[in-house]
Amino acid sequence: MSNVVDYFMMPMSPWTYFGHDRFVALATKHDATVNVKPIDLGRVFSVSGGLPLKQRAAQRQEYRLHELDRWSKFLGVPINVTPKFVGTPPAAANRWIIAAQSQGTPAALKLAGALLRAYWAEERDISDEATLAAVAAEQGLHAGDLATAAAGPEAAARLEALTQEAIDRRVFGVPWYVLDGEPFWGQDRLDFLARKLAK
Repeated sequence: MSNVVDYFMMPMSPWTYFGHDRFVALATKHDATVNVKPIDLGRVFSVSGGLPLKQRAAQRQEYRLHELDRWSKFLGVPINVTPKFVGTPPAAANRWIIAAQSQGTPAALKLAGALLRAYWAEERDISDEATLAAVAAEQGLHAGDLATAAAGPEAAARLEALTQEAIDRRVFGVPWYVLDGEPFWGQDRLDFLARKLAK
């Protein structure tokens, strides 16, 4: 059995936010290799039956707020359930995470976690280049190098390729973890992923 986990994610997802640090700790505990794969979730939704939040039925939107509050309290993870910059485009943040992988997977995971916190707990606009640079610098990363890489065609092409890979592999939400071909959707499936990693 392999210990390589494909991690499809998107920094504007509250469920990715709730699961990120726990997933990183789990991967570290089991010495797993993580392939960080930011994706354009809107494109994935367009072919998988998902709906953007504002297009969901009112009762689903209301229930989601209860779930976010419950998970926040259960995990002890702070969250603004209606963040100041809700609806901000994810492409720039995704490209920065992709760019960070040139500094190693730990850098990409560190930046992803920081961007999730910035959006969901710190009321920061992670579509803004200055904010992205500041968050990267706070994590001890080389923000100038990341800015250059994130703005280049390679990062855009990689984001496109990862999104298409997600579509081809039947991903329909985030966070989405794949271990030995077995998919796990959602931070509430991390216990199942942990059991598989432990075998």
